[in-house]
Amino acid sequence: MEWDYLLSTQRLGREDKPAADVRSEFQRDFDRIVYSSAFRRLQDKTQVFPLAESDYVRTRLTHSIEVSSVGRSLGRLVGEKVEKMGAHAGVDAREFGNIVAAACLAHDIGNPPFGHSGEEAIRAWFKEEEGGGYLKELTPAQQEDFTGFEGNAQGFRVLTRLQNAVGRGGLQMTYAVLGAYMKYPRIAHVPELPSSKNVSEKKFGICIEDESNFTSVAESIGLRKKAKGAWSRHPLAFLMEAADDICYRIVDLEDGQRLSRVSFAEAEELLAPIAFDGSDNDSGGSYKLVEDERNKIEYLRARAINSLVYAVASVFDDNYKAIMEGRFEEDLVTRTKFATALERIKRVSLAKVYATPAVVQIEAAGYEVLGGLLKRVVPAVVHGEKGGTAANRKVLELVPPQFRRGQTGYERLLCATDFVAGMTDTYAVTLYRRLSGIELPRS
Repeated sequence: MEWDYLLSTQRLGREDKPAADVRSEFQRDFDRIVYSSAFRRLQDKTQVFPLAESDYVRTRLTHSIEVSSVGRSLGRLVGEKVEKMGAHAGVDAREFGNIVAAACLAHDIGNPPFGHSGEEAIRAWFKEEEGGGYLKELTPAQQEDFTGFEGNAQGFRVLTRLQNAVGRGGLQMTYAVLGAYMKYPRIAHVPELPSSKNVSEKKFGICIEDESNFTSVAESIGLRKKAKGAWSRHPLAFLMEAADDICYRIVDLEDGQRLSRVSFAEAEELLAPIAFDGSDNDSGGSYKLVEDERNKIEYLRARAINSLVYAVASVFDDNYKAIMEGRFEEDLVTRTKFATALERIKRVSLAKVYATPAVVQIEAAGYEVLGGLLKRVVPAVVHGEKGGTAANRKVLELVPPQFRRGQTGYERLLCATDFVAGMTDTYAVTLYRRLSGIELPRS
């Protein structure tokens, strides 16, 4: 793969060159995401603690902003090395950072309500008898878009189809940013890639309806084709993934400590080996001056992220040839010298942060809420205005027009899941309660 193609400023759905702007093309992508309604809705979507009462812990919105910040640093570091090599056509190193920052900002934009449990709830409903009945006339590949519902694939739909749905190409993002966003550049049904453990193949990132859109991107920027419907990753997608990995490993532990799920002593013990990377074994003079435990953890978090950014950039550099040839198939973070320390953090977070009763209870409620919404929305959208029951037609009146445009059964099912997946946690709960007769709207 060659940077001259990988850094393409061509925009999906737009052939003419945009007017001159004080911003670069990739900065414009960043801004388009920031001002999109899908991005704003992340403020009320689960990160770790669903519907958290604390005003401290992160939402998907704050998480995405933090990941973007880390991604910008990673892209800039890699861009500086590529620039020194003279391996691209004069693109400033800062633009590498802008591409990764934009991709990171959008990395969770397709997540449904209730986080990963929301994804599982949608999959589960379509695998059950009631939901599965709507899939019978679909091809096996189309069925997997629902029984294997993926937030990553949904995010690509949001960026390229659902936002600004009137115009072709959605937000009309640059090919470079769309390539860097695509963590899993494959459709669900690729017979040549059965149960692959390769990092870019273990999930799918493209719905069947969107295959032609991504094919245009992949062919234009020169991604290596692995099989029909599957390509190698854009090199900068590894940095987007690493930025996310860094943030959720380090920041989720910080949130857990703030909510007293993890003790200060344990959090300090876990973060210090990364924060003080051998060169500062005395724990640093500045750290000793910090008296408040909260500020100490924030200090360790900042230093740990900084250490990991440089470590990840080093791994990218060490594996540069394999990455550019599309042969590298591991995540960068687990190849750093901090892999063991990060695995310890992961084990503690699984036991003490992610699996607490309050988190599990609300995630379980998410199954009931999303299953209940799909039970009402899917038949309404599938049967349309002229079919179904009177109740179905009443529900359909609550569905925005852009989610009623499907012509085929497959397209109508996508419209139904697009509508439900785009909801915030609060709106999903409210609509479920009202459709179930538990609560009536106030005038």
